[in-house]
Parts: sequence; structure tokens; C-alpha cells
Amino acid sequence: MEPLKLDLSFDAVTALLALGDVLDGKRNLIVESSGSTGTPKEIELTSAALNKAAMASATRLGGHGQWLLALPITYVAGAMVLVRSLMADSQPVVLNTNVPFTAEGFNRTASFMTAERRYTSLVPAQLERLAAELNNVSGLLQTLKRFTAILVGGQAAKAKTVDNLRAQGVNIVLTYGSAETCGGVVYDGVPLDGYEVTVQEDGRIKIGDIITNDLGEFVEGKLVVKGRVDRVINSGGHKLSLELVETWTHSQERVTDAVAVAIKHAEFGEAFVCFYTQASDLPLDTSRAALALGIVAKSGQWKRIEKLPTLPNGKPDLQFLTLQANNFGDSLG
Repeated sequence: MEPLKLDLSFDAVTALLALGDVLDGKRNLIVESSGSTGTPKEIELTSAALNKAAMASATRLGGHGQWLLALPITYVAGAMVLVRSLMADSQPVVLNTNVPFTAEGFNRTASFMTAERRYTSLVPAQLERLAAELNNVSGLLQTLKRFTAILVGGQAAKAKTVDNLRAQGVNIVLTYGSAETCGGVVYDGVPLDGYEVTVQEDGRIKIGDIITNDLGEFVEGKLVVKGRVDRVINSGGHKLSLELVETWTHSQERVTDAVAVAIKHAEFGEAFVCFYTQASDLPLDTSRAALALGIVAKSGQWKRIEKLPTLPNGKPDLQFLTLQANNFGDSLG
């Protein structure tokens, strides 16, 4: 039997039935990598791998429960919501992922959940939208607090947003993994049971036999992801992680999102452009960026845009932004 590849022709019910064959070992599942930093690739996942990941997740979270699907099922994070639902023998509640994600839509869909234990999986951009609408959507905070856990992964979440939500009683669980590992297998810095996570001599994270392109280190026993190997620029002999640029930009007042990309620089070889969105018309003060990021920040540029372009799975479209930055970098200012 051919491997299963979920596409836009599958509704949630049909996908659940098809995934039943996968979990029974009758066929494998094919998912796509996000393609945010390169060409998407297809990854084949076995029944054993999917079952292991889903069971390890349930064990760490304290038990199976009902899931809200808020991500496309063509990517591993969305597919794993359905896999976990099958393992729990529970009908998931499905958000329409063919229309833009809104806090109101999420709140309304979550109201149809009936189980005592409730879960969902989000990307950071979705979490930001929910956090921004807490005071505008009636009952949204209570809805978020009602979830036993909200998994957030795919890329680094904004620390300030996570801290604020946690302080209000929302259980955010930050996850790390990849399509090859059936999604997140490290929760809040701690590997799930049955997964060995190490850091290689070159700084790259290794999960089992899979060597990732992510840099990391263990701090007080917890894995800290420092950024991707291919997202470190060398500017005049000085290296800088683009993720650090994004983190610093996120920390500035009224900045709602930020994505940094590399550009060519005639003098230094490489530099960066950081695109950001802001809940204010006041200019972003970058005069102190070099104190936090080093001398490379002096050749960097910041560009405010109305909305960051994203891929279908909610991740920033780094390829598009890189193309824009390299084509028009001299005029971004």
C-alpha cells in the first residue's frame, strides 16, 4: 500500500480514518518540512515513530485528552494533533484552517470541546494573535486557561508573551522537534521519555540518530535552542545569529513580531535586515542594538511592514523576505 500523504483534499474525518491505517502499521505517513529556509522536502514517518511520539507526549502532559486542531494537517504539527486524537480515542474539534486564524474563531471553536483534559498545538504567530486580543474577545482568557496544555512550537516564541500568559494562568508548553521526529519531543527544555537529546561538538542538536541544523546547549539540565546553523551571518569576521536579532527586536516596546534575514554587503560580506510589525507609529529606536548584539548590528537595517508574510503552516516566509531584502536592501533604510 502506498504511503499516506495528507493534502488539502482531506477533511479532518477522512484524514482520521486514513491515519488509522497508518497507526495500525498498514502504511507510512508522508509529511512536508516547512520549507521556511529552503525547498520543502517530504519525510516518511512510520507507525512506530508516530505511536512513540504520541504516547510520550501524553505521558508528559499527564494523560490523553481532546484536541483542538488549529494547524494544517499537511504539516507534522497538524497531523500529530490527529494522531494524538486517535490514540486518545477522542473526536478532535477542528478550526477552519483554510481561512485566516483569528482569536474570535479560536475562542468559538474551543467552546465545542467537551472533555475534561483539553489540548491544542499552535505556532508562535497564532499565540501572539490570541495574546493581543485578550481584552477584546469576551471569555478568551478563560478559554485559554481551560486548556490543560497549549503546545507552542515550530519556531521560537516571544518570551514576553509566554511569560505574560503564564502569569495569568495559561499553561504554555514550549516544544522543540522537527518533522523527522514527528514534531516536538522536547517540552520546556526537557526531552520526552524515550528520546535521547545531545549537543554535538559543533554545537548542533542531535535527537537520537538525527542531527539537526539547530544550535543549542544545556543550561541547568534544560535544552536551550540558540538558532539555526544556516541563520548565522558572518559580517566582517564577526558572527551573529539572526534569531538573536529577532529576540532583541521582540523585546522592544510595541513590537509585535520580527523576522531577520541575511543580505549581501559590499564591505562586510553579510549584514541583515530585520522586518518587524509594531503597534505604534513611533519609530523603533535601534541606537542601542549594538550594545546587545555586537558590532554587526551597526551594519544591520530595520524595516517596519504592516504584516509579515507567512507560509501555510504559519511560519514566516523567510525565502520571500530574503529575496525582498536582497533586492531592495539599499533602499530599506
